[in-house]
Amino acid sequence: MNRTWICLGLALGIFACGRLANTDEKADQEKRIVCISKQLSEIIWALGAQQDIVAVDLSSTYPPEIKSLPTVGYHRALTAEGILATRPTLILHDNNIGPEQVVRQLEDLKIPMKVFESKGNSMDSTKMLIREVGAYFNQSEKADSLCVKLDRDMDKALQNAKTYADTVKVLVIHYGQASNVYLVMTQKSTAAKMLQWAGGKMAVTDEKGMRQLSAEVVAAADPDVILLTDFGYDRLGTPEKIKELPGVAGTKAAMHNQIYRVEEHDLVYLGPRTGENVLMLQKLIHQGGQ
Repeated sequence: MNRTWICLGLALGIFACGRLANTDEKADQEKRIVCISKQLSEIIWALGAQQDIVAVDLSSTYPPEIKSLPTVGYHRALTAEGILATRPTLILHDNNIGPEQVVRQLEDLKIPMKVFESKGNSMDSTKMLIREVGAYFNQSEKADSLCVKLDRDMDKALQNAKTYADTVKVLVIHYGQASNVYLVMTQKSTAAKMLQWAGGKMAVTDEKGMRQLSAEVVAAADPDVILLTDFGYDRLGTPEKIKELPGVAGTKAAMHNQIYRVEEHDLVYLGPRTGENVLMLQKLIHQGGQ
């Protein structure tokens, strides 16, 4: 196994040790599905189809009760032993799992695995994914109602966005738990799409979805608003500590106290709550959280 992924998995395991100790409350259940995708996990719970899910990956954190399930670890640093310990009859994933040799081991062991066709990386494909997962779990009617609500929320958000006079520049800071560094999201990220729908603009550009935070990056971004994802915000604890991050104190956002906490799972993938999350972003970046 690649040493980088081993170290990553160990580091994340330390941060999530509480979840790793979760017990299997469905030990006697014959149908045993392991879901290794935060996006799929949220959709399944929204459909009310979670009864056969016996374990998830560490990135699956919504809804909150999902954290009580056993976890198979970080989705890119899986071990065959960790997955086999859950005795899966089916593995659901989104083709973003690894390392490759573990995936091959699972394939060699003939453990059924399913990947849904819809990518869920745009609003249209997200609705397609919700309906595809709904059909698989015999919850098509519920899937339709989720998509109707998603459309309604998005329509409201897009109408709101037309009323804003200015496009707010937003810096999104995320704490990389495995690498122990603060990162910034870029215009290549899912969060950038959501900010655009909210009438804002991601302040950092790069070829990748994230880059390391530095004073130079923050100064070039010159944000009107700063958002910190939950773990990184809570780790610092106070606005004063947050302003000690490289370059942050000199920004317009810091000087006007426009620094807010957001949940990571509200920004990093699209799903049934994306419309709600865009509306939430509008309140933060345009109305100061009011």
